[in-house]
Amino acid sequence: MTTSIPNATIETRANIHFDGNVTSHSLRTADGEKKSIGIIRPGTYHFGTAAAERMEIVAGKCDVTLDGQSDTRAVEAGGHFDVPADSGFTIRVADGLCEYVCSYLEA
Repeated sequence: MTTSIPNATIETRANIHFDGNVTSHSLRTADGEKKSIGIIRPGTYHFGTAAAERMEIVAGKCDVTLDGQSDTRAVEAGGHFDVPADSGFTIRVADGLCEYVCSYLEA
């Protein structure tokens, strides 16, 4: 599980979605990898993806349904899920905060 990202350049302006219920900051690692780190407050939210993504849950828990699938998967701290490019997912946080690191994957 990711606990730190050394030598990263972080965008100080937050990406705020769903009336502040999902907030993240974009960053780029020293080797050019693009990531975002953030929190999700309780609720259900849908996100579209342009690039493929790996969402690593670093604290809390959530339920995730990928676009085009009917099954919902529970993901807790230490787990992750992958989302294909040009797709999306619905994420539900029942209580507390869900903290994540999103890595944008190359095809």
